[in-house]
Amino acid sequence: MTIGSFVVAAVVLTDEHGRIVLVRKRGTSRFMLPGGKIEPGEEPEACAIREAAEELGVTLDPERLALLGVWEAPAANEPDHRVRGHIYLHPWVAGTGEGGELCPSGEIDAILRLHPDEAGGRNDLAPLFEFRVLPALIDPEVVG
Repeated sequence: MTIGSFVVAAVVLTDEHGRIVLVRKRGTSRFMLPGGKIEPGEEPEACAIREAAEELGVTLDPERLALLGVWEAPAANEPDHRVRGHIYLHPWVAGTGEGGELCPSGEIDAILRLHPDEAGGRNDLAPLFEFRVLPALIDPEVVG
């Protein structure tokens, strides 16, 4: 039984090796795209940019942000909830850490760079990423 739902915006950042940046928030067990809940009156694009800055310390260019899609899935860390995600693509940006590394901040406990070929068989990926975003990245014709 679904109790509630919420709306988020997130961003796909892919490094030079084709690995997608995922984050695990404090107190959770699943990796997801950097992003978060859209605040009242906030546009999804602005939320994606804000969350990337808060979680990874990176500055995204609004002109280079492209909508990949909007999908729904079971919420990863909130039982009996669904999430509707506005998912954006953005070219790679270096972090502020040594050598351009991304720096987890705020509520982020871990950063994972995952190549799509390595996603199979994992049990620690958020459903929105695993069942909606990843298939759309691999074959855009498959997911509508």
